[in-house]
Amino acid sequence: MKKLLCLPFLALLFVACAQAQTAAAPPAKPQEKPSQPPTVTMILDRGLNYPESEVGPAAEAMPADKYEFAPTNGEFKGVRTFGQQVRHVAATNYMFCAAILSEKPPVDTGGENGPSSVKTKDESVKFLKDSYVYCHKAYSSINDANAAGQVQSPFGPNKVSRLGLAVMNVGHNFDHYGQMVEYLRMNGIIPPASRGQ
Repeated sequence: MKKLLCLPFLALLFVACAQAQTAAAPPAKPQEKPSQPPTVTMILDRGLNYPESEVGPAAEAMPADKYEFAPTNGEFKGVRTFGQQVRHVAATNYMFCAAILSEKPPVDTGGENGPSSVKTKDESVKFLKDSYVYCHKAYSSINDANAAGQVQSPFGPNKVSRLGLAVMNVGHNFDHYGQMVEYLRMNGIIPPASRGQ
């Protein structure tokens, strides 16, 4: 329930970030025609670039021999390992994006945890990258006409909008990215997105 209460905030944050990215573009030269305002499709697809550009490099930054690291000091009993975080993000990307497209995921997701056949770092990173390719396809299908259209939720009996699923997916990615960052730092690794800052 708490997550649902955060949805309006996440939606506003998501749109604001995508708009800021568009606003940061250099002004048009006097002889050029100004570009058209961004569409819902463009805003959502660009918005997906944010977690993709941080989660992917973070997944690649953890050494293979640390991929099954999970914290043990403190209140960490039962948490996912780093590799399980990566596979979970990938699996749920497929689930969210298949729902947006009103189709079954094109791969075995193994539920929310990823398929049991995906075990190594290389396999996990590929599974993650492939999930973003699929999600870009799904996000590119959302437009003004269908954004509010209701589709079956991949996580329960309710119907949800395509726009809502796209926003929830980005928020979900960042939730697990935060956990991945903590795991990297616990292993003395500066997350790629934080290097040089």
